[in-house]
Amino acid sequence: MKLKSFLLAATVTVTLFSCRDIREGTADYAIIPLPQHTEVTPQTEPFILDKGTVIVTPENDNEMKTIAGFLNAYINECTGYTLATSTEAIKNYITLNIDKSIKNPEGYRLAVSGDGITITGGSHAGVFYGVQTLRKASPVEASDKIAFQQTNIEDYPRLAYRGMHLDVGRHFFNVEQVKQYLDLMALHNLNVFHWHLTEDQGWRIEIKKYPLLTEIGSKRKESLRTDGVKGTDGKPYGGFYTQKDIQEIVKYAAERYIEVIPEIDLPGHIKSALAACPELGCTGGPYETAVEYGVHKDVLCVGSDKTLPFIKDVLTEVMQLFPSHYIHIGGDECPRDRWKECPKCQALIKAQGWKDTKQYEAEDKLQSYFMTEVEKFVEENGRRIIGWDEILAGGATPNATVMAWRNAEYGAEAAKKGYDVIMTPCGQLYFSAMDVLNLPGDNAIRKVYDFNPVLSDMTETDAAHIKGIQACLWSEDIETMEQIEYRLLPRLAALAEITWNGFDKQNRDYHEFALRMFNIIKRYDKYGLSYHKGAFEVTSDYENDTLNRKLSIRLNTLGNRKIYYTLDGSEPTEASQLYKEPFTINNNAILKAKVIMPGETDNSLVCDTICVNKATFCPVTLAGQPSPTYTYKGASILTDGLTGDTRYNTGRWLGFLCDLNATVDLGKETEVSSAAFRTDVAIGSAVMDITGMEVWCSADGKHFTKVAESSKPVLKKDDPDGIYRHELTFDTQQARYVRIVGKITPKLPSWHTWPGGDAFIFVDEIYVN
Repeated sequence: MKLKSFLLAATVTVTLFSCRDIREGTADYAIIPLPQHTEVTPQTEPFILDKGTVIVTPENDNEMKTIAGFLNAYINECTGYTLATSTEAIKNYITLNIDKSIKNPEGYRLAVSGDGITITGGSHAGVFYGVQTLRKASPVEASDKIAFQQTNIEDYPRLAYRGMHLDVGRHFFNVEQVKQYLDLMALHNLNVFHWHLTEDQGWRIEIKKYPLLTEIGSKRKESLRTDGVKGTDGKPYGGFYTQKDIQEIVKYAAERYIEVIPEIDLPGHIKSALAACPELGCTGGPYETAVEYGVHKDVLCVGSDKTLPFIKDVLTEVMQLFPSHYIHIGGDECPRDRWKECPKCQALIKAQGWKDTKQYEAEDKLQSYFMTEVEKFVEENGRRIIGWDEILAGGATPNATVMAWRNAEYGAEAAKKGYDVIMTPCGQLYFSAMDVLNLPGDNAIRKVYDFNPVLSDMTETDAAHIKGIQACLWSEDIETMEQIEYRLLPRLAALAEITWNGFDKQNRDYHEFALRMFNIIKRYDKYGLSYHKGAFEVTSDYENDTLNRKLSIRLNTLGNRKIYYTLDGSEPTEASQLYKEPFTINNNAILKAKVIMPGETDNSLVCDTICVNKATFCPVTLAGQPSPTYTYKGASILTDGLTGDTRYNTGRWLGFLCDLNATVDLGKETEVSSAAFRTDVAIGSAVMDITGMEVWCSADGKHFTKVAESSKPVLKKDDPDGIYRHELTFDTQQARYVRIVGKITPKLPSWHTWPGGDAFIFVDEIYVN
């Protein structure tokens, strides 16, 4: 493991340089996540941690001794020595203890006086998080002594569920790699590890009653290539965890106060189990463990009398291995194709009297029925189930907790129905998505940091059902620990901040957070971790000032580094304009900006083109609002002079689940003869094109005349993704107000992955000329 290897290196370093001058480091309490309340006492003598410092723990408290062991390891990281431990308080101490009056069990108080440091937790978990704070406040650089300014910290997490997910079904990660994953979580104060153990591409957990699940289901004949070349690699692939392995990992996690929630995905995403037990499928097979990713039609046969006993047997062994409050039973992306053709499934539908309704097909009731039966069994064993948001289809199981992955609106819908919710929307919190990671500069981090799981239309009662936030890491194209680290870091810092400190935008300052993130990145470097360095790039932040008809531009970068920029498209140099504060423009421009600092070799560059037409920088009103997940800066995006690329989730596009109905105020009567806008199409993601367009003109904003319209068919399955421009021309009009309507695809067509589901349109810029 990297962290353990580094500890060994630190010890060797101290031995090699034992004769050098004494080095003294200074603690810095500006850490991630930032404690809720920190009060530093100025003009006092700091506490000096040195070789004589003693860690004091309560007598006969073995759990506290384990925490003291972590503390000693962290101190060793920067000093190279190990502190003595004791059960008696003395001067020059770090004392660890518990005070049950601290209401939040994960809360703690950290007090630094001239004589020592005291960490008091509401439970052992609280002490552990206090130790994490001390660890991250300690200097990254090697030090013989550490000066801690006298201070009082009172801290606790805002969310009880602070999660991270790992898919080991597509690609298998061994025990040591999973432990490294847990170490990363502990560094960021995360406390729930969602372990996705079964998939179409591999069954990864030993079930003693069904040995074929791992003998057959853990293996596939080959894998899709991950090197950018299409096709498969022709190499057999496999791997699974023995029950002993799982017990070891659960214990390792518990020592770091991380709960492990196992997922057995049901009733879909289960071809690996069908390969081992073909009698559980609707057709009887033969089946193979899947090679291709995506949604597979072969699922568990709910109508078979063999299926439910099998699942109960599997979950019995799972619950014996995992002491978690929740058991995750999946529920996502389960096609109904086989059930519609299966005599056993149709017989069950007939026996239950289920009929198609406007909201659900009869086959949807099969999943609801099956999940409810599984829930009863799990609850009989003293546990609760959790599942992906599709468990709402057909009527959710009565007491399920819903994990909202498709978007935050599904979570809000579940909360309004009284279900507890864990928010993990793919647009913000799927860390495996490279299209998000490749957003310019720190925009990928901003998507996490700016995420608010409480939507604007939710009541306090609804909001109380939001129990936590989780990010997910799917492993289709991830095979190594370095790739895992690169996808997680430094976005994990933003996840830590919002799950620990909360997500109220009024109490958050991204630019202050960015400086603290710059510090934690130094720790990543110390540990030899791989991370996405795009966060160091310059980013541009635009505000469309529609009142003054101009664009305000703010440039950002991590740390106090110098940014130079140009507006004529030329390459910035040290002779170019030095960025000092936000500035404005009101005409065509090509902005280029980059950091130029001694020793900097990164030539990454902001490059944005601002194109002005008669609608640019004008106010816009919307008759129908965009989806809360894709609202970003609102209607002003449509006239800011900036266009998006094919990634609809960059903040340049507004995403609508209703018609676009935008009215632009040109400020005065103006000659107009054309209007246009652009849409971004990603059919597989339910992002469709418009089916019609209208243009209306008005002099007073009250009485509008339709001056042009057109229609177009719903996109076909084979139509290309990409950017579509829609323009209508008309006889010259004198108008102050121009209304542009883009008609949405009413429902996703029958050939789509989610037939009958809601369709998006994404719009980035309105043009009037």
